[in-house]
Amino acid sequence: MTTLREPMEPLRVDRPAKTLRELALEKMREAIFSQRFKPGARLVERDLCEQLGVSRTIVREVLRHLETEGLVATMQARGPIVARTTADQARQIYEIRGVLEGSAARACAEQQDPAAIAALEACFARIKTAYAGADMPAVLEATTEFYRTLFAAAGKDIAWGIVNSLTVRINHLRSMTIQTSGRSVDGPAQMQRIVEAIKAGKGDEANAAALQHVKSASAIAQRLLQEQEEASL
Repeated sequence: MTTLREPMEPLRVDRPAKTLRELALEKMREAIFSQRFKPGARLVERDLCEQLGVSRTIVREVLRHLETEGLVATMQARGPIVARTTADQARQIYEIRGVLEGSAARACAEQQDPAAIAALEACFARIKTAYAGADMPAVLEATTEFYRTLFAAAGKDIAWGIVNSLTVRINHLRSMTIQTSGRSVDGPAQMQRIVEAIKAGKGDEANAAALQHVKSASAIAQRLLQEQEEASL
């Protein structure tokens, strides 16, 4: 007589959604964006191991990765420190953003893709919700997705590759500008004009609105960084 057996549990081990290295990297980015680790601050491996609860090997890998992103710099006498972004470097980053984002907004307006417009509106709604809840990490995430959607809809994959390579440094600057007085109102209002111009199929207006938004953010970032530079003298 054959005895029916209970089905055996699979032996496969589920892989965690994120590795310890990835989680440590996210925590370090957040700490730098929030200025828990301020520009110029030393990053001591032993202390980071204790704070993050990971091995020195992981800490070293994370620091090397952050260095490639421009958030960490290695000084010969001091070792790894939080990198300082100068006002001039910020100006250059925003100049690149202005040209590429303006071009993408124009192309998106001219293509008039209903699905793309709906996706942009959904991203913009998330941005407003995040601002309303004072959830700055969510603002950064939703804003990055807004621009990813914009460039994809415009068919500007090469341009997005350039912007995306600067995303971490852009978010570092954005993490400062979005917390300044009035930015939670002015920023979304400027982005609203971009979306409205795209919906109306007005390429020139979409380009101008995107440029104005970037110029406004650039002026804020350069002022804040200039103040940091003067305070460090």
